[in-house]
Amino acid sequence: MDSVTITLPDHSTKIFSVGVSSLEIANEIGSRLAQESIAVKVNSELQDITSIITEDSMIEFVTIDSGDGHEILLHSTAHLMAQAVKELFPKTKVTIGPAIENRFYYDFDVEVPFTEKDLEMIEDKMRKLASQKQEVTRLEFTKNEAIQMFTKMDEPYKVDIINQIDSNDKISAYCQDSFIDLCRGPHVSNTGMIKHFKLLESSSSYWRGDEKNKVLQRIYGTAFHSKKKLKSYLHMQEEAKKRDHRKLGKELNLFTFDDEVGPGLPLWLPKGTILLEELEKLAKETEWKAGYVRVRSPHLTKGVLYERSGHLEHYKASMFPAMEIDGIEYYVKPMNCPHHHKIYASSPKSYRDLPLRMAEYGTCYRYEKSGQLFGLMRVRSMQMNDAHIYCTEEQFQEEFLAVCNLYLAYFDIFGIEKYQMRLSIHDADGLGKKYVNNPDLWKRTEEAVRNALKIGNIDFIEIKGEAAFYGPKVDVQVWSAIGKEFTLATNQVDIAIPKRFDLTYTSPNGEEITPICIHRAPLSTHERFIGFLIEHFGGNFPLWLAPIQVSVLSISQKTEKYASEIYKQLKKIGIRAELNNKPDKIGAKIREAELLKINVMLIIGPKESKNNTVTVRKRFEKEQKEIRLSMLSEVLTNEIIQRRRSISQI
Repeated sequence: MDSVTITLPDHSTKIFSVGVSSLEIANEIGSRLAQESIAVKVNSELQDITSIITEDSMIEFVTIDSGDGHEILLHSTAHLMAQAVKELFPKTKVTIGPAIENRFYYDFDVEVPFTEKDLEMIEDKMRKLASQKQEVTRLEFTKNEAIQMFTKMDEPYKVDIINQIDSNDKISAYCQDSFIDLCRGPHVSNTGMIKHFKLLESSSSYWRGDEKNKVLQRIYGTAFHSKKKLKSYLHMQEEAKKRDHRKLGKELNLFTFDDEVGPGLPLWLPKGTILLEELEKLAKETEWKAGYVRVRSPHLTKGVLYERSGHLEHYKASMFPAMEIDGIEYYVKPMNCPHHHKIYASSPKSYRDLPLRMAEYGTCYRYEKSGQLFGLMRVRSMQMNDAHIYCTEEQFQEEFLAVCNLYLAYFDIFGIEKYQMRLSIHDADGLGKKYVNNPDLWKRTEEAVRNALKIGNIDFIEIKGEAAFYGPKVDVQVWSAIGKEFTLATNQVDIAIPKRFDLTYTSPNGEEITPICIHRAPLSTHERFIGFLIEHFGGNFPLWLAPIQVSVLSISQKTEKYASEIYKQLKKIGIRAELNNKPDKIGAKIREAELLKINVMLIIGPKESKNNTVTVRKRFEKEQKEIRLSMLSEVLTNEIIQRRRSISQI
């Protein structure tokens, strides 16, 4: 065969000689396409732009500003950074350097941790290497050849990676100048395509994420196809630093961690506890209206319960080790569901009892590796707004959609405008290992979930291989006000565990049937959700959620008595107020209240004392208004009851 037929995305075809490169095809179509393309998809497989075509193929060019193109640019920049590090610090051992969301990182084994000055040196070196427009070449090896090469290069981590690869797999590496790095690719064709990048920070990490392994140094960076995109991203990063929930949590006295208590075990301070209680109050009110009943279960239980549920088989790595009492193994609970199944089974159920919506506010405990702990986002002790819905097959669709709509109602309250529903389904290869082995039931249940989402006009995407071990689930990704992505809510269908617990209900014709169980946690763990809210609002919580809602500020000693009376009246009607009678000037008191992100300040001076009024100042607004306390109290109370995100005109 002397020629190949190339089919383009618009279904048009072109004939080329065998051995034509993808770049030559792009140039034939148009020089601009060739300039903007960073890679190519050949029969849906990503390849280098210089790849050779030897058979009839469908081709789609990947431009540098596309999602795939950005990921390739990020990964190529990680290689450029590793090359710079090796040239500046020759004794460094390189490990892995993947692309992640809008960023990349590379882990290095170095004798001394990187400093800010080191990062500046590395970035300067990267710019010099990029300006040289070094050609990036793909190399392929057998497993033995790759081991020999990286052993000779004294790169033990690369050898460790290669040893985990199947002997029959193709092993590839990419070379730029004298630097060679193990990688599947694809990559940019030359380093000159890497123009707009920035190193962000360095931190410690562990080889393969295991704290038992050697401590490494990780450098994070980012890269974009344009200077404007890079500048915009860096601006958002600066804003994210200001909103970091760990920073604001400390400044606003919300929570703390203590070494003697243990890593990942947050201590909630009084103001942070208010946030927890307000969320709990919201959930309880909502669930009461939706027909939920509340239950409670203990913090630990016998191991046999988790053997029966399957958690010891599928989830043990995320559980704390067993404690032995009277020769019996007990575990602190990682979730509430086995306990709820026992509550369901405590009395006979009829179809008339369903749906049964069972909710609990309980603390659960999960073992997260030390290197994975992160503020409130990844903790070991968590309070969960958890519930399980037991229903018939006929009731399933309505119940499942009601949970999804509950998410949307919460998102409206918190001003979450961008979100994504992700239907996680099983992978057939994992049946009997990662998932319960019932292929027909998996397919039937996944189709039921899929149909429910479609009927509810809920947009979703499907992710294969990420289902819970007992059934499909819908996870909800949300984005904060500054575009930061979080995984929050989950809505899971249980196709296996109710049967293991012999849960049944009596049908109208007297048949004993296993109910469907829906696991749901619309507010995630409260730790993670509060971490999200801190960053989403930047600590500027809406009035109903704010730990301190009103600050009463007296101008002088002469007005302290009246200010104290105002403070007491606000407390009496349930408004969270504080009284600032300190001998500071009123300007200092206002600045202090603003730093503490208090929504409403009431300024009390001689005029207000005489007129039996208060002067209202909303945070960061210079305009002030004198008003009677009774009128103000009515406005504030209404705002709080309706849980509005902003205060109406006063």
